Amino acid sequence: MASFEKLVPQMEEALQEIPLLDAHTHMDAKHLAARGLDDVALYHMVISDLYSAGYPDGSRMDEWPTEKDRVRRIETAIPYYPAIQNCGVAWGLRIILEDLYGWKKPITAENWRKLDALIKERSGDTAWPREILDRVKIRRTCTETWRGHDGSADDVFQYSLEWCFFARCQWGEFDAVLYDLENSWQYDKPQPPLPVTTGGKRPSVPREIKSADDADAAMDHYFACISFDEILSTAQHISTDINYIDNVTKEEFNKALANRKRAGAAEQDIYSSYLFEAFLTRLENLPKRIMFQFSFGAEPLPFESGSRIRQETLRSLANIIARHPRQNFQSFVSSMHANQTLATFCRELPNLSLAGYWWHNFFPSFIPRIISERLDMVSTNKLVGFFSDAYTSEWAYAKAVMVRKCLARVLAEKVTTGQYDTKLALDVARRILWETPQNLLGMVPKSEPVKARAKAKPKKK
Repeated sequence: MASFEKLVPQMEEALQEIPLLDAHTHMDAKHLAARGLDDVALYHMVISDLYSAGYPDGSRMDEWPTEKDRVRRIETAIPYYPAIQNCGVAWGLRIILEDLYGWKKPITAENWRKLDALIKERSGDTAWPREILDRVKIRRTCTETWRGHDGSADDVFQYSLEWCFFARCQWGEFDAVLYDLENSWQYDKPQPPLPVTTGGKRPSVPREIKSADDADAAMDHYFACISFDEILSTAQHISTDINYIDNVTKEEFNKALANRKRAGAAEQDIYSSYLFEAFLTRLENLPKRIMFQFSFGAEPLPFESGSRIRQETLRSLANIIARHPRQNFQSFVSSMHANQTLATFCRELPNLSLAGYWWHNFFPSFIPRIISERLDMVSTNKLVGFFSDAYTSEWAYAKAVMVRKCLARVLAEKVTTGQYDTKLALDVARRILWETPQNLLGMVPKSEPVKARAKAKPKKK
């Protein structure tokens, strides 16, 4: 038997031949590839590292920044890049710059415009982002439905609904779930979701929810806006700051609603419990079953979020999943300590599965632990081995490289200890990276046809 040190590169080489399906992204048909240096070097996970190192702006880049703001953010960030080179996300940035753009130098005040121009030049080639994905054998990605725009990237995309959150908190707000539903009530088709942190900025809405009957009407309208035949999943968040209450009545909801201007945590619990249950009940009874994907363990901070889950929330989650046995649930969890708990839930709740490594645990120290624990505890037909959460093809590429390297080490260790032989190890990898996303989510490799998307409905005036 080969030693671990020899087996790792052999396993990594073999994994290069296994294609991937990317189960959750935010890639956009209007900019599949990076449009400039900011799209890769100021990806929001990089900004968090920079902010921790002293970079003064922790907010995300606007998706369509002005040239002035783009240049200002890059130039302000440059002095802080040396301090984050030890970080796992910086490894991903180096992979992008070296592998895709042949750039091996540090980013400096003197050279960044040359690198920026190089990235801009490639962005105009429609074949370039597809080449990037092909290099790591990503055969299809799933993105938010509104990001499909004119359908020009339907050869790359399948779609998920990420619009309106019924169990996601906002920093310092206790009626966020009500406002989110009110915001959706004015449209006749899915829109971009509200930001992770709104900063208290709330545009006025035409109609407010003033009763449980209004909430039910708004929820019915929300479901009527969605073409469920065109999506594989709905992506939501389940916050640990909410105490989930079973069977909230209309009377209880109306009473809490009357206190909205002075709402606190108790009212928030009632608002979310009522709306979330109404959403799941409707979802479970749809003629076509779609996956309820939910992020878990990332709670709001002033700019982004931190990893946090209460034990009470884990108990509530099991109760929610068990209460809706016909609805399939899939978790993106950012908390390491919850990984074992969710794996045990998968063993006992047939309608729960796990996907990838998300946000606060997408790091080379955590990914192998997550893979190894899950492979020991959960059957491969309930494990989706990869999603990038990327906004451009470059970051999907980098994260695919990182995951394959981490997976190679895990599989090599299991072969070395005799738990797997090489054939089983590669069979396991193929199942979680390729087969399970097809069987569990309905993802289709791009060589196969996907149902054409319907024309978008006009926005309600």
